[in-house]
Amino acid sequence: MKTKSSLRNLIFWIILSILFNVFVFYTRGESAAVEYFGGYIIEMSLSLDNLFLFLMIFSSFGIRPEYQERVLLYGVLGAMILRLIFILLGVTIVSKFHWILYVFGVILLVSGFKMLFSRHHNIQFHDNFAVKILRKIIPVTNTIHNNNFFIRQNKVIYATPLFVALLVIEFSDVIFALDSIPAIFSITTDTFIIYTSNIFAILGLRSMYYILAKMNNMFKFMKYGVAFILMFTGIKLVIIHFGIEISALISVLIIMIILLSSILLSLIFDGSKNEKGMRYLK
Repeated sequence: MKTKSSLRNLIFWIILSILFNVFVFYTRGESAAVEYFGGYIIEMSLSLDNLFLFLMIFSSFGIRPEYQERVLLYGVLGAMILRLIFILLGVTIVSKFHWILYVFGVILLVSGFKMLFSRHHNIQFHDNFAVKILRKIIPVTNTIHNNNFFIRQNKVIYATPLFVALLVIEFSDVIFALDSIPAIFSITTDTFIIYTSNIFAILGLRSMYYILAKMNNMFKFMKYGVAFILMFTGIKLVIIHFGIEISALISVLIIMIILLSSILLSLIFDGSKNEKGMRYLK
């Protein structure tokens, strides 16, 4: 997909999510609409760091652009199913054990701090836990065979690097959900709001991926913005224990400020146009 086409698709999904938010406003009220918007923004912003991870996964397994679309399509479908399971499980646990929100808050704080100092290029995807389990179940070829996830050779079924990449993406999405779902709990525990905001954010991921793939160097500070969003949502959950609550509206405004600030800094200190500025910041 070309960048312009991806941008049009992304705009379409964003507009569709806004229209759905209008529907939420008229059917469930202003409070639910704010919560939906907050969940959508959190999911979209946290997805950005995961998309950069996808870039490195494809590069690691040598997946060419013409084969990436199929992996992303199945990755999105898998994410929808996994999110539903995580959300239903999470809401059930929170409703029975409210104190788990404080645990989620600590997890988000730790995840935020770790993200600030993480280096994705040190990740060895070929040694991924899911890949090791797969290799014990089924042999894996070293070469890509068109768009096939599996092939048969000498009456033996093999998984291809395309399926391995899909498996790693799904596995990383499970890890990612451990941050994103608790983060949305800082806004609401309404199952309908959490799941729909997640789904509408996920629907735009493929288009957003192709845009980021072309403009990778222009988002140097996005990771730090995502880290601060995680830490803010973690703090918001922890301080509830002390009787301090931040409203959904104020939370959304703070998250928007963090996200827009990281985008603005990334554009100002674009590595391809302002190398001196980047050296100075380092």
